[in-house]
Amino acid sequence: MKSAYRGLSDMRSSSAAWLKHNGRRMTEAVDDLATRVARFVRSDGIHSTPVPRLDLIRSTRKTQDLHTVHEPALCLVIQGAKRVMLADHIYDYDPAKYLVVSFDLPIIGQITSASMAEPYLCIRVGIDAGVLSDLAIDIPWDDAPPAKGPGLFLGETTLDILNVVTRLFQLIEAPDDIPALAKIYERELLYRIIRAPGGQAVLRSVYGPGQGKQIARVIASIKKNYRDPFDMARLAEEAHLQPSALHQHFKAVTLMSPLQYHKRLRLQEARRLMLFEDQTAAQAAFSVGYESPSQFSREYRRQFGLPPMKDVEALAGSILATEPQNAGAVRAGPTSETVH
Repeated sequence: MKSAYRGLSDMRSSSAAWLKHNGRRMTEAVDDLATRVARFVRSDGIHSTPVPRLDLIRSTRKTQDLHTVHEPALCLVIQGAKRVMLADHIYDYDPAKYLVVSFDLPIIGQITSASMAEPYLCIRVGIDAGVLSDLAIDIPWDDAPPAKGPGLFLGETTLDILNVVTRLFQLIEAPDDIPALAKIYERELLYRIIRAPGGQAVLRSVYGPGQGKQIARVIASIKKNYRDPFDMARLAEEAHLQPSALHQHFKAVTLMSPLQYHKRLRLQEARRLMLFEDQTAAQAAFSVGYESPSQFSREYRRQFGLPPMKDVEALAGSILATEPQNAGAVRAGPTSETVH
């Protein structure tokens, strides 16, 4: 597997070096934000806030793998650590690194550092297409070609990024200021990310020239029609690309083929239906578009490692504290947080 780090020990060393290099101001900023978030969230889980697209996540324990479709967002860990897996790529991050997801991607997440004494704390800010599109007009683009690579990346956390996230968080305590200031802070945050090394290239591949918008359109179409039989010809026509070109560009961004993406959405939704809506394996299979329960069982086991009901029984015994009950749900059609 390819990895941003060789392991968790390397990540912790990297984090310590980062804090030492960035000095007292950075350490104080991280500690201050962690203290503020800890006061606001007293229980494990994903907590929405009055600030649009701003969620707070807390866990007092490490977790097993959580399969989910991650919408475009910035994830800033301010205490603890997490690992995200996309296909065969691994991304480990903690307060030294933030994660940006540019497309709707089926990923596997795992909290790797958390305890009762020092809970895992994360701030997640959804990427709003309207704010980003407006900002793109005022950003000086360089002459580099659009980036080719996965639709997510790790960036080094800076004091500028911490400061604007802190201001966005502080709006929770001043709700009357949210209408006037929230989008201003969102805009600044996106600006800081895009201007950071690697940020402009990754986001440009989604919102700027090139195949980014075409792949985003295809992803939206697959999400909307995931119950229908897979139709590569229709997707290629919608993207105005040859099937071979669509396959190549889609895999460069998602690290999987369009067909694999389609199957992943179906299986994750079926898992959610069995776990949270008490559907049988056969009911879930038909609900997500499978005509053959045996084919569903084979593909499910290949994806999750166990037959459907055994997998659900194992999950039911240890439901992740940070998993909302619609975490694996496939959202049909566009949302305000995406360009789709």
